[in-house]
Amino acid sequence: MEKKPHFLRREFPPREVSSVSLALLLAAVLLLNALLYLNLNKFYTSSGHAETDPSLCAFGYFRLGAVKNCSPWLSCEAINREVRKLKRVGEGAVKKVFLSEWKENKVVLSQLTNSELKEDFLHGLKMLKALQSKHVVRLLGYCEQQFTILTEYHPLGSLRGLNETLHIPKYKGMNTWHRRLMLAIDYVSIIRYLHSSPLGTLVMCDSNDLDKVLSQYLLTSDFHILVNDLDALPLVSRSAGRLVKCGHRELRGEFVAPEQRWPYGEEVPFEDDLMPPYDEKTDIWKIPDVSNFLLGHVEGSDIVRLHLFDIHAACKKKDPAERPSAQEVLDTYRKVLTLLIREAAMPGTREML
Repeated sequence: MEKKPHFLRREFPPREVSSVSLALLLAAVLLLNALLYLNLNKFYTSSGHAETDPSLCAFGYFRLGAVKNCSPWLSCEAINREVRKLKRVGEGAVKKVFLSEWKENKVVLSQLTNSELKEDFLHGLKMLKALQSKHVVRLLGYCEQQFTILTEYHPLGSLRGLNETLHIPKYKGMNTWHRRLMLAIDYVSIIRYLHSSPLGTLVMCDSNDLDKVLSQYLLTSDFHILVNDLDALPLVSRSAGRLVKCGHRELRGEFVAPEQRWPYGEEVPFEDDLMPPYDEKTDIWKIPDVSNFLLGHVEGSDIVRLHLFDIHAACKKKDPAERPSAQEVLDTYRKVLTLLIREAAMPGTREML
């Protein structure tokens, strides 16, 4: 009688073991991508005009600090009675700015400086009322008769002081490529919002040099950016054939877009009537310069710049029509952030695959 063969325990060859490991690795990568997508998608729910924020109230109302209820914008009477000036903290061509107090809350009171510029002041107020969103400083009240505007106070001030703020011990932990790229995304998000605002396509005209641009934006205590100064925000309407000119003086320098510079050479004196108008693509030209400042010079920032090289080169196309839209720039910034976070989370993924 034949002996039945003994069944031996089968050993998986090394090739099959590596296949199992590869499958597990791929599953882990897919799971990580899914988590990143869900978290970033949740973070970036910003495709509508409203740009809604849970802290925002209905039009004509505001919420300040830890108060849960919304209050109506303060009237002339309420501002005169309840707001106390503490000290002057700034002054520009259009308005002077006072740190003030309202019901134990620090607030900012802005008042017209030059009566000849009252139209600019009122235009800024109109924009501030109409564009209330997560991108714009919060309006608390106003008095047109006295040319007064009351807004929320942000102690870190304008973006001009970003690098100084990041050297303060309390904020040194924020001085990373990740946080700086998030600020650049905030900035481009604001440009995108202005270009697709409820009022139409608006151009950020107070932007003839980097320092001027940075002064228009505030840095919040939780490290986000808000646009603060909306005095020079003209409307572009291609359907109506309406283009813009940022002021009535000649603009010079590489910071402003080529179409904003006098096109007829030194031999022809500048005349405002002969200067061709332009559209919102002037804002796109300036994005790389502002982002370069925001990214700073920290570990990893050069890698971010490398990933943004192509979109920034497109922003600097001489022909405005060839430049990307603010939405396209924003989409690229977000993709780069997602990619770099994924690579930081699993730095060996590429080599293992």
